[in-house]
Amino acid sequence: MTRTPPIPMTSASPSLTPLPAARGEPSALAEIIQETLALTRRLFIQLARRPSTLVAGVLQPLIWLVLFGALFANAPEGLLPGGMSYGRFLGAGVIVFTAFSAALNAGLPVMFDREFGFLNRLLVAPLRSRSSIVFASVLYITSLSLVQSLAIMGTAALLGYGWPGGAGLLLVLVTLLLLVFAVTALSLGLAFALPGHIELIAVIFVANLPLLFASTALAPISFMPPWLGWLAALNPLTFAIEPIRAAYAGSFHLTDVVLVAPYGSLTALTCLAILAGLAAGLFLLIRPMLDRKLT
Repeated sequence: MTRTPPIPMTSASPSLTPLPAARGEPSALAEIIQETLALTRRLFIQLARRPSTLVAGVLQPLIWLVLFGALFANAPEGLLPGGMSYGRFLGAGVIVFTAFSAALNAGLPVMFDREFGFLNRLLVAPLRSRSSIVFASVLYITSLSLVQSLAIMGTAALLGYGWPGGAGLLLVLVTLLLLVFAVTALSLGLAFALPGHIELIAVIFVANLPLLFASTALAPISFMPPWLGWLAALNPLTFAIEPIRAAYAGSFHLTDVVLVAPYGSLTALTCLAILAGLAAGLFLLIRPMLDRKLT
């Protein structure tokens, strides 16, 4: 019986070394970005089909700005710091309240996805990272909040309440972003912790107006009774309102005092640091729960 001689290895013969990874495959970061943008696009398609959410989010604070500005147009001298008109004083509060209200509703789309079963479909889908679900919600709410806030700022400028130019506009945007991140984290945590949308809407209604009135949006701390002044000085909305109000006042520095609280004076930089710490703390707080719910 004749044995077949072994075939010698040549350059045309298949090699036993592993082939390199196929070129052109997207990286993990690229896939997460693609998933996030796709989920964000879905949320904007829902908004386009129900634009009443965007219209109401702009119309309500706009009514506040016009009506309250007219109601207190003849406020006595000395009520507001620096002789500021009440319309300009109120503008910063309405801008912050607009962003706050939009961010507080961030958990509603997630809650409805939970109730209608779409979230379960996402959890079994071949996503590179389920964190893209959270990233999409944050990106959507951030964009929506900025659009609504810029609409209010434009209307306030048309009413003669001014426009923060240059570095002032940058300060306004950074302050709003920090506040939106913090409130969005809280709302997403509630969306996974509460049993249904009825409970989430109840929390939104209960928290919305009390936080507005217990801040410096409508009146300065010096005009408040002591107990309400303490609440306003601890309210996160106040830490966002006062830097924006300083940006509208004209020339300013981050080291300028913008809030005279019962416990001391705070600069604009301190207010921004508090908002940044609050946003980071809330995201770290809800992360273990999100890891459990999204696995």
